[in-house]
Amino acid sequence: MTRRISGNVIAVAVLLVGIAVAFGVGRFPVSLADVATALWSRLTGSPSGLSPSVEAVVFNIRGPRVLAALCCGASLAIAGAAFQGLFRNPLVSPDILGASSGAALGAVTAILLSWGIFGIQAAAFVGGLVAVGAVYAVGATIRSGDPILTLVLTGIVMGALLGAGVGLVKVLADPYNQLPAMTFWLLGSLSATTRADLIPLTIPVVIGAGILFALRWRMNVLSLPEEEARALGLPTGVLRLVIVAAATLVTAASVAAAGIIGWVGLIVPHLARFLVGPDFGKLLPTSMLLGGGYLLLIDTLARTMAPIEVPLGILTAVIGTPFFIWLLATARGSWS
Repeated sequence: MTRRISGNVIAVAVLLVGIAVAFGVGRFPVSLADVATALWSRLTGSPSGLSPSVEAVVFNIRGPRVLAALCCGASLAIAGAAFQGLFRNPLVSPDILGASSGAALGAVTAILLSWGIFGIQAAAFVGGLVAVGAVYAVGATIRSGDPILTLVLTGIVMGALLGAGVGLVKVLADPYNQLPAMTFWLLGSLSATTRADLIPLTIPVVIGAGILFALRWRMNVLSLPEEEARALGLPTGVLRLVIVAAATLVTAASVAAAGIIGWVGLIVPHLARFLVGPDFGKLLPTSMLLGGGYLLLIDTLARTMAPIEVPLGILTAVIGTPFFIWLLATARGSWS
C-alpha cells in the first residue's frame, strides 16, 4: 500500500509540475496566478481582468498543446504497458511491435492522398492494427527457437519493412509541400496542434484507454503462461485481440496527432512498474500519469531550449536511451 501511494504521488507530482511549467514557460511567459485566474474565469463565467493576449496564450496556444501532449504521452505509455504485459516481454513497445511504423505508413499515405484529419487517423489505425497483427501472426507461426525472441525479431524486421514503405511514400510525395511536412511529422511534433485537433485525438484515446483500464484485472491473468490463463476460464484469444486493438487504437491516435514519438511506450511502463509493481490495476493509471507528465515536460523543453523547435522524437531518443540504461541497472526484479 505504501509503495502504491508513493508511486502515485510521484506520478501526480510529475504531471502537475509538467502542466505548471508548460503553461508558464515560453516566449510569452505567463505566471501561474494568471493561468489559474484565466481557468477560473472560464469555468465560472466571471470577468478575469487579464489582457486578451494572456487569455489567447492560455486557451488558444498552450492549452490545446498541453492537452494533446497529455493525451499522446498517456496513450503511448498505457499502450506500452499493455503490450509488455500481453506478450510477457519487457522489451516490447508500440515501436518494436510495428504499431508506430504501421500507423506512420498509413498516415503518410493518407497525407500523400490529401485526406483530412479523420482519414489520416483512420489510415493510421488500420496501418498500426495490420502491422501488429502481422507481427503477432508471424511470431506465432514460427515455432522454432525462443518465442519471445522470435516475436521481437519479427517486430524489428516488420518495422524495417514498414520503414521502407514510408520511404517509398516520401519519394512519391510533392518535394515542396508534402515531403517537408512528412519529414517533420515523422520526427514528432505538437507545434501545429489546435483546439480542432483535440476531438479526433481524445475520442479514440478515451475509448482505447477505457477498454484497457476495464480489462486491467484480466490482464493480470493474461500475463501468466497461456495454459494457466486458460485453466482459469478466460477466453484468452478474444481478450488478446481486444487488448491489441485497444492498444493499437490509442497508439494510432497519438501517431496521427503528433507523429512518431519513440521511447515513451518503452521506458514509462518500466518506471511505473518500478514505482507500483506489476499489478495492472495500479500499473495502467500510474503509466498514464507518468506518460502524460513526461511528454509534457519533453514538449516544453522542445519549444524552449533553442531558437527553433526541436522535434520530439529526437529529444525522447536522447533522453530515453541513458534513462532506460539506468532503469535496467536499478530496476532489476521489478518485472515479475
